[in-house]
Amino acid sequence: MMTNLFSVFDPSTGMMSLNWMSTIMGIFLLPTMFWITPSRFMKTNMYMIKKLSNELKMLMNKNSKGNLLLFNSMFIFILYNNMMGLFPYIFTSSSHLVFTLTMALPMWTSLMMFGWLTKTNKMFYHLIPIGTPPMLMPFMVCIETTSNLIRPGSLAVRLTANMIAGHLLMTLLGNMTLNTSKLIMLIITLTQIMLMMFELAVSIIQSYVFTVLSTLYSSEI
Repeated sequence: MMTNLFSVFDPSTGMMSLNWMSTIMGIFLLPTMFWITPSRFMKTNMYMIKKLSNELKMLMNKNSKGNLLLFNSMFIFILYNNMMGLFPYIFTSSSHLVFTLTMALPMWTSLMMFGWLTKTNKMFYHLIPIGTPPMLMPFMVCIETTSNLIRPGSLAVRLTANMIAGHLLMTLLGNMTLNTSKLIMLIITLTQIMLMMFELAVSIIQSYVFTVLSTLYSSEI
């Protein structure tokens, strides 16, 4: 049962698997060169980016404004992949650690390399919070180092786990509709509709959380 349940997250469906094509399907929705006036979709997209940019600017350092384009693009990319997974028969790439670690690990590695190579003293300052007693300093260094090392894993697992949880629950409810009465089927259908709305909110929130945490990590350097 568990093998069949988790098989919905298996990207391999044969020798010519095209499931991962859903990762770049959102790019085809972006071109606007053929529009004389912006469409409602593009107006909504630009409004969302503008609001996000205003919030990210408050979290960034004065010397890291150039990262705004990076984090805006990351938010849109994750959001489109989360949204694509809500459509039937479309593979959810953001429910795999391959997708999330590919974004979190290189970003964290580049930030660490830049910080330790160019701002070594400042990076050492972050290992000991202000006001730490001298006896606790060795333990705080170990704790801060460990928390820093698990950041890419926590980013990746947080996004993956939240996307998997909702999809698993919808799969379980969908399997319960087989060989049931009409009343129970109606209740399950209404529950799935509400769960679908909840998953829509989760897709937006998880994209926002991933972007904001990445911005906070970059602002420490």
